[in-house]
Amino acid sequence: MLLENKNVLIYGVRNKRSLAWGAAQSVAREGARLCLTYLSEREGDDVRKLVQELPNSESVLIVPCDLTVPEQVTSLHERIKEEFGTLDAMLHAVAFAKKEDLDGHYLDTSRDGFLLALEVSAFSFVTACKHAVPLMTNGGSLLTLTYQGSQRVVPNYNLMGVAKAALEASVRYLANDLGPQNIRVNAVSPGPTMTLSARGISGFVELHKLVTEKAPLRRNTNIEEVGDTVAFMASDYARGITGEILLVDAGVHILGS
Repeated sequence: MLLENKNVLIYGVRNKRSLAWGAAQSVAREGARLCLTYLSEREGDDVRKLVQELPNSESVLIVPCDLTVPEQVTSLHERIKEEFGTLDAMLHAVAFAKKEDLDGHYLDTSRDGFLLALEVSAFSFVTACKHAVPLMTNGGSLLTLTYQGSQRVVPNYNLMGVAKAALEASVRYLANDLGPQNIRVNAVSPGPTMTLSARGISGFVELHKLVTEKAPLRRNTNIEEVGDTVAFMASDYARGITGEILLVDAGVHILGS
């Protein structure tokens, strides 16, 4: 029970294949009290059904929240303060880019698409942290999800790779800002994982298969492995880790081209 008596907020649960859902399962198993957010009402219906599978499901707080809408973010944290009092950990599992800005050449990225991807995929983490910090009166752990397309060129990842690079830089600067308050800031970087969002990237299925053949562990990452890593990083066992980009990718990052 790594997270017993801890309050944890997770943004971005969409369906049973999402990385955020893997995290929710692991965090709940370790004893945390959960708040989960969703975007659309259709996703909200799916999340409410999924939550029934969690231990102590009746105590899970489920709240709609779009991180690009300030009023919704403020309302969410008012609910958390009212229901939980404090917050111990937060996972940001939110990213978006227009499909036309992923296919083809990065050179052809539209200005509107660039600004949208950076706002949703990177600046929203800053927003989430800014609102979480006042509730972390006993210190805490702020987490986000990234991918190695931030450091290496991955075909058809394009604009999202640039957005993830900005996100990772934000992790480092926020870690420095918030360390004196005993608040840690880190990112978990999974290998190719078969989520619905990932399947929408051209060539992803082939990449997923290639990693299975080449990775040292000869398999791909799954949402349970990512979830268990999030649970560890949210816990006091990771109290000495901040500003880190933690790879959970079956070892594929150690290979050459």
